[in-house]
Amino acid sequence: MTDATSPSPAEAVDLLLAGNQRFVAGAAEHPNQDTARRARIAPAQRPFAVLFGCSDSRLAAEIIFDRGLGDLFVVRNAGHVVGAEALGSIEFGVGVLDCPLVVVLGHDSCGAVGAARAALDDGSTPGGYVRDIVQAVIPSVLAARTAGRTQADEVVAEHVQRTVALLLDRSRVLADRVAAGQVGVVGLRYRLSEGRAQFVTARGVSVPAGAAS
Repeated sequence: MTDATSPSPAEAVDLLLAGNQRFVAGAAEHPNQDTARRARIAPAQRPFAVLFGCSDSRLAAEIIFDRGLGDLFVVRNAGHVVGAEALGSIEFGVGVLDCPLVVVLGHDSCGAVGAARAALDDGSTPGGYVRDIVQAVIPSVLAARTAGRTQADEVVAEHVQRTVALLLDRSRVLADRVAAGQVGVVGLRYRLSEGRAQFVTARGVSVPAGAAS
């Protein structure tokens, strides 16, 4: 892949998986992080993936996927909550920058998911705008419990799946490109202690064998 040639959705998935495998193995190559890369992409960007993830400080996308400048168009907020700003940013990455892949990245020990579970269990909800984040995550917790999935990892996976579904439901730009085979959307769950990103769900692109969680 060059800066002038976009990968297919499947090739973009492979690039991410390869980088994460290097990170897990402690063999990161730190590609595209030198001064030559900085100068080359200054006039324009051509990222190969939109990364929509949680703001957790342990979830730095370019590090855990071993990528560099200009590789990922990163959109983050606590709990990867789908709102107008997030949708607009993702649509910019897909519709303007022609990214062939959108990734929703959740993780274990997510504070937003934990707060939503606590709000349902004992009614404890935070104040300010944090409350809005918790309320946006609560439907995922309820959906998981309704399906009999109550473990923390299961709830995180449900929230990732629901986020993917919401993106495709609310964004016509994204849904149309997925239907046309131009874009794939995948949901990943990141394990903090291992550093490994594993598949939860995929739309418009096949999950590589052995990659599912």
